[in-house]
Amino acid sequence: QVQLVESGGGLVQAGGSLRLSCTAPLRTFGSYPMGWFRQAPGKEREFVAVIGRNSGSTNTADSVKGRFTISRDNAKKTMWLQMNSLKPEDTAVYYCARSRQQWTLPSDRRLYDLWGQGTQVTVSS
Repeated sequence: QVQLVESGGGLVQAGGSLRLSCTAPLRTFGSYPMGWFRQAPGKEREFVAVIGRNSGSTNTADSVKGRFTISRDNAKKTMWLQMNSLKPEDTAVYYCARSRQQWTLPSDRRLYDLWGQGTQVTVSS
């Protein structure tokens, strides 16, 4: 079964940085947009960022705009989320996912069909 695998989470102080990675052993990795979502305890899973098939376009949630950057390397079948100026409210489990739509940059989690197991990010104040 195809799996997306996240890594890079951990504990960091407020103002610090982390870089999350998502590897996806998919033959069609470069054919679909890829996204990051997060879920804090007691809250719904929310959109963080999405990147187009060829990195030509991205979309980022307002809550992380200017602090988080999404990128990908199709040859390496890997996507990243660079997170700077982290805040305690960024604490959550972060998931990578593959969009089922090739030509848009969806923020709706229902439009994603493959998910990783998540990686925990904890930001202390």
